[in-house]
Amino acid sequence: MLIRRKVKNMADKMSIILFSGTVDKLMPVGILASGGVAMGMDVEIFATFWGLQALSKGASEQPPRMSKDFEDMAPMMMQMMQEKNVPSWIDTLKNAKELGNVKVYACSMTMDLMGMNKDSFIDIVDDVVGVGEFVDNAKDAKITLFI
Repeated sequence: MLIRRKVKNMADKMSIILFSGTVDKLMPVGILASGGVAMGMDVEIFATFWGLQALSKGASEQPPRMSKDFEDMAPMMMQMMQEKNVPSWIDTLKNAKELGNVKVYACSMTMDLMGMNKDSFIDIVDDVVGVGEFVDNAKDAKITLFI
């Protein structure tokens, strides 16, 4: 009897470039990471610029920001999310990391530019990498997203 196993390959990966630091863009990062690991994918998130700032210590204590496109809806959305006990984007991302292989990388160039170091971030950041290393890893991904 021939038994076939699904062999996980490099294409079973989602790469996300996290550029934005507004809640309307951060929420989908956690949700997409959760969906990816639930489907058996490895997920790599490369945080740069404002996305990287959102992962810095103390950022979660700041009032949530919404992009200009949706700022008029922000109070209503935040109230709805609170009433429905929607977890924060960072809690959603932490849960995704608990479910499967989710790695969060800080952009070394942005860190240098902003005078940050690895200790500047909450414990969700796994490592610091340059853009070349991220691109080399992402080139084999089935899905690559820029958020």
